Amino acid sequence: MIDIELDTPTPTGRDLLVKVNAVSVNPVDYKVRSPKDREESVPKVLGWDVSGVVEQVGPDVTLFQPGDEVFYAGSIMRPGGNSEFHLVDERIVGSKPSRVGFAEAAALPLTSITAWESLYDRLGISQTKEHNEGKNILIIGAAGGVGSIATQLAKYSGLTVVGTASRPESADWIKELGADYVINHFEAFVPQLKAIGMEQVDYILCLNSTGKHWANMAEAIAPQGKICSVVETAEPLNLTLLMNKSATFAWEFMFTRSTYQTPDMIEQHALLNEIARLVDEGVIRTTTNETLSPINAANLRKAHAMLETGRTVGKIVLEKF
Repeated sequence: MIDIELDTPTPTGRDLLVKVNAVSVNPVDYKVRSPKDREESVPKVLGWDVSGVVEQVGPDVTLFQPGDEVFYAGSIMRPGGNSEFHLVDERIVGSKPSRVGFAEAAALPLTSITAWESLYDRLGISQTKEHNEGKNILIIGAAGGVGSIATQLAKYSGLTVVGTASRPESADWIKELGADYVINHFEAFVPQLKAIGMEQVDYILCLNSTGKHWANMAEAIAPQGKICSVVETAEPLNLTLLMNKSATFAWEFMFTRSTYQTPDMIEQHALLNEIARLVDEGVIRTTTNETLSPINAANLRKAHAMLETGRTVGKIVLEKF
């Protein structure tokens, strides 16, 4: 990673030109950055978590105007947000929560979109508490960025939440965010679930090593239950393990809507606004755990190295150029 100078882009169509105030890092950053079989022919800008202020708008923009404070994750198909100015389609942008600063807001978009789509779109969980009475969810890797938001949303939706962790500090973090129980993801799930009075779980959200946990998930899921994962696998999954239970498996990739320009792409605008409302009402807390300044190559290298240990709790944010 290096510091470079680029021309300020011009917004067209439904694009916003955003003056970036803060960004945060996610595993997608180092996965895109990781060594390839060839060098990039042109500089590639990473970063898919941004908060800032709208500087200019394209001619077809209807949702925002210059001066609006925004937060968003952007599109994997376009240059990322680790830049002083950034172009983004307004349909995947939300109004920044007013209760928090730019640094705290930058920790929210990618993880919030992923958690929201996983729970409500892929797993089909109701947002009405009464509909979830007596139901439970197992969140594997609950202390990470997505898990930290998913735990709060699941609890807010009325589910009994079981999170997995392997270290005391991770377990404490999950409980602080509202998890009812914590189990260890390095041990078999079912015996631990039985020890807390559960024979099986209605929903599973996998945020860590899908292949490694697959047999455990298939054993723990209830008949007609649903499993969602956000982590790709090196080997094919044995879906036959779910057949007798008529269980459902779904993938979640938060860049799907922006990558394929789906007709419901604007749903990310709507859900980010809902996340902002929940933050402003104190229902959801931002998951910033460490802030670095300024935004430059040296601090981004540091943030990537921290993230790549796989032991971070919450989110790492960078603010100010």
